[in-house]
Amino acid sequence: MRPLDPALLRHARSARGYLAVGALLAAVQALAILAFAWSLQSLVVGLIGGASLESLSTWTAWFAAAVVVRALVAWGWDAAGTIGAAAVASELRLAALRALGRAPGRRAGSTVDTAVAVGGGLDALQPYFGRFLPQLVATVVVVPTLVVAVWIADPLSGLILVIVLPLVPVFMVLIGLVTRAVQERQWEALTHLSRQFLELVGGLSTLIVHGRQHRQEHRIRADTDDYRVRTMRVLRVTFLSSFVLELAASLSVALVAVSIGLRLVDGAMAFSAGLFVLLLAPEVFLPVRNVGAQFHASAEGITAARNVLALIDAPDEERSDAPAGETVAADDAVLDLRGVSVEYDGRAAVEGLDLVVHRGELVALGGPSGAGKSSVLGAVLGFVPHEGEILVDGRADAADRRGRLAWASQEAVLLPGTVAENVALGEQRADPDAVRRALRDAASDDVAPEQAIGARGDGLSGGQSDRVAIARALHRLHARDLPLLLLDEPTAATDPGREARLVQTLRALAREGRAVLVVSHRPAVLEAADRVVRIEAVTHVG
Repeated sequence: MRPLDPALLRHARSARGYLAVGALLAAVQALAILAFAWSLQSLVVGLIGGASLESLSTWTAWFAAAVVVRALVAWGWDAAGTIGAAAVASELRLAALRALGRAPGRRAGSTVDTAVAVGGGLDALQPYFGRFLPQLVATVVVVPTLVVAVWIADPLSGLILVIVLPLVPVFMVLIGLVTRAVQERQWEALTHLSRQFLELVGGLSTLIVHGRQHRQEHRIRADTDDYRVRTMRVLRVTFLSSFVLELAASLSVALVAVSIGLRLVDGAMAFSAGLFVLLLAPEVFLPVRNVGAQFHASAEGITAARNVLALIDAPDEERSDAPAGETVAADDAVLDLRGVSVEYDGRAAVEGLDLVVHRGELVALGGPSGAGKSSVLGAVLGFVPHEGEILVDGRADAADRRGRLAWASQEAVLLPGTVAENVALGEQRADPDAVRRALRDAASDDVAPEQAIGARGDGLSGGQSDRVAIARALHRLHARDLPLLLLDEPTAATDPGREARLVQTLRALAREGRAVLVVSHRPAVLEAADRVVRIEAVTHVG
């Protein structure tokens, strides 16, 4: 992300107001610096020249006022930076959540990467708005103002500043490129550490059962040490770059001071003008030096914001040109896939799939593991980016498609509460009879509706959790009278007796006139299907 990325201004309107306030504060700061330098040089010259007490009192008052104004401007920058960073982070989080809501399956990074960027990453925008941007705006507003004032007071000093001042940004650009590379590697180390820790926590119970929890200590320790080393590299670059900027600015100010000193000795320059220019020269380079110094403090926030902006600006999955709600599918087709292809990281998982599922039809998707069967369901649901056209009951928009179907994925996602609350999830009022019917149709009558469960179905076996998720899909199908049911390996963890009952339920749904698409490799499901569509794994050469 550039120091002022247009995408940031586009998605975070608060940033525009912050910049407007910053420009005003920078203008006040420039005037306060001029007043500070002029009053101080007048006070010194007056003391040397024996000026009256009244004159000295006036310049002392101006000097004190300039100091107070500069302090108030610094406080204003800090307050505006805190408020601006919080407002922008909130707007970017909201925009990122909306983007994920439009296309939950977009591959903008892993869940951990997204969580780190949208969470703590955006919190790191405080140094960016509180320290970096104030100096950047001050550089744009204050530096030209002071250079003009120096040129008016002493054209030769102004010329020296104009010549040497661009050298500092050149050093800043070179240092910035190095810093960006180092910071990105540190960010990758942080996300990797977060991912490893999350995976460890998620599988901790399994590791404890098998007595292997302590074997993960070495991996976590190694990742932590790697992140520590990378952090120290960032700090080393920060200190070295700050030294380079300070050296360049000091040498530039020294050129001005030597020129003024020689001319004062020669009598070719008035003492008041020389003192005024000497007071302003360090102030000219101060904002530029601070931009480089504060860039490192804001690097983490910039990196996180760049990742979040990439997530927000990622294109949504292709949509049909048909208006929402307009039925363009032929005959009684409920699900219509036309030339659907799915890729992951540039590698095809599904290529050019054409599939039509009609009302009253039970269709099974078969094929070897890894052939892309679950990816097809993800594309239908709008959770996986795809090419081609997908219509559900004539709807092409992903959100509209999900509103016309019920589904259960291969991995059951259950929430803390009762079984009945999970089955009726999404419905304002749960009919107890409808819940019991859904559980019975899903061959889950061994699970009581009032049974309490924990996160991820804690308290149920794996097979019971899967069947409760299927019961939820059946409850949604009947409660909203939907035409399409999608199931992914519904009998994978089911005994033959319950599998037979579930197959009977699917056949009954087809007889009711609903369309049912099931991903399965179980012979009982494939034999009961009206059609079996086999998907072969895509062969990758090389």
